[in-house]
Amino acid sequence: MRMLKKLMFLAPLLLTATAFGQDEPPAEGTYEAFMAGSDAAMFTVNNLWILISAALVFIMHLGFSTVESGLCQKKNTVNILFKNVFIVCIGGLGYMAYGFNGMYPGWEEPFGKFWAMGTPITNTFYGDSAAVAANMTGEYADYTYWSDFIFQAMFAATAATIVSGAVAERVKLSSFMIYAAILVTFIYPITGSWEWGGGWLNGFGGAEGVDDTGQFIDFAGSSLVHAFGGFAALAAVLVLGPRRGKYSAEGTKPILPHNLPLAAIGVFLLFLGWFGFNGGSVLSADPQGVSRVFVTTGMAGFGGGLAAIFTSWIVLKKPDLSMALNGMLAGLVGITAGAGAITPYGAVVVGAIAGALVVLSVLFFDKIKIDDPVGAISVHGVCGIWGTLAVAIFGKEELAGEKISFMAQLIGTLSISAFAFACSFALFFILKMVMGVRVDEQEEAEGLDVAEHGSPAYAD
Repeated sequence: MRMLKKLMFLAPLLLTATAFGQDEPPAEGTYEAFMAGSDAAMFTVNNLWILISAALVFIMHLGFSTVESGLCQKKNTVNILFKNVFIVCIGGLGYMAYGFNGMYPGWEEPFGKFWAMGTPITNTFYGDSAAVAANMTGEYADYTYWSDFIFQAMFAATAATIVSGAVAERVKLSSFMIYAAILVTFIYPITGSWEWGGGWLNGFGGAEGVDDTGQFIDFAGSSLVHAFGGFAALAAVLVLGPRRGKYSAEGTKPILPHNLPLAAIGVFLLFLGWFGFNGGSVLSADPQGVSRVFVTTGMAGFGGGLAAIFTSWIVLKKPDLSMALNGMLAGLVGITAGAGAITPYGAVVVGAIAGALVVLSVLFFDKIKIDDPVGAISVHGVCGIWGTLAVAIFGKEELAGEKISFMAQLIGTLSISAFAFACSFALFFILKMVMGVRVDEQEEAEGLDVAEHGSPAYAD
């Protein structure tokens, strides 16, 4: 058995040597030489895990598509699916053309680690054997430049996808497409660079910060991805207004989802993808790190779902499936910032609080007449802030590997949320003034599938 395990571990090296077909040792300092060395097997495993994680995050876009379309009306299904197709395409290409190097700039530009000009990704590490080897043994010790790019690119479109659900069923398609392209290409990378790109939040509150008591921590994006998208969505909804007929002098009229089975499928797809979202953020295939993150991610999602079930049952007097589904997502959003720093039992509590919080938040926004058809503002915005603060309450410094500060977490999450809200509001308001952001009353009543696309989703 031990011999079999050794052979399995050496398999990548044997395959690599065979692939190169070398009769002589490869030249020193080349990619071929690195892959013939003792570190190649572990590098291969690490790199493969990052690529698998990128594929899992991509699956999340299918989950978003089905959740949003299932929770909305039948007559808007094609429109919602079309927007999600556009978002993932423009997100990946925009990140390639500008966002990646704007989010990870190296901070050679003198803008106070707040903003850096993005540029297209480089071809330096594509085919130059010596450059590839130098990069793999330097900045990218566990995975390639290309793995890093594609993993991060899968994250990029998520912010606009969150907004898509909140503005569903009344937004003008052309205006939303312009909005989404600008948001994911130019605005999302700015706040991402603040922490993950080594900007002003990276180390904030720590040795280079204001009080040397702790550092801002957002492991996989409770604030940098989810709160960003949630508060961008809130701004867009405020500019756009509610669906016609939703609120009146007589009160609130429920607009029922057309396909809860489809919404449930979407949530389970999102849950599956979240193991790559959080697990890939370990940035290696470290057995202890990845397995711990898998456990905290799963337990938080389960805790969130269970808490939402019982909270909605108590408050609404009936067990509500849509609340249960959003509770699972809320728990996952809640643990995303602290997946590597919180214990499994702590993750259950963090997820459960998020699950209860999302029910109360959805009802609150409905009461103040902010119309969010899928609960995106509550799931991603409110619970994104909660998850970031939860790191300071439940996080363990020995797991995080750095000091933890409540003030650093609070300042970080509020800064990201406020920036996303302000930029989104300004962008959506400008689009409203220039070309309008809302379909007319007849188109909204008819449904966007026919009005915008000329084709219904279902043949009656």
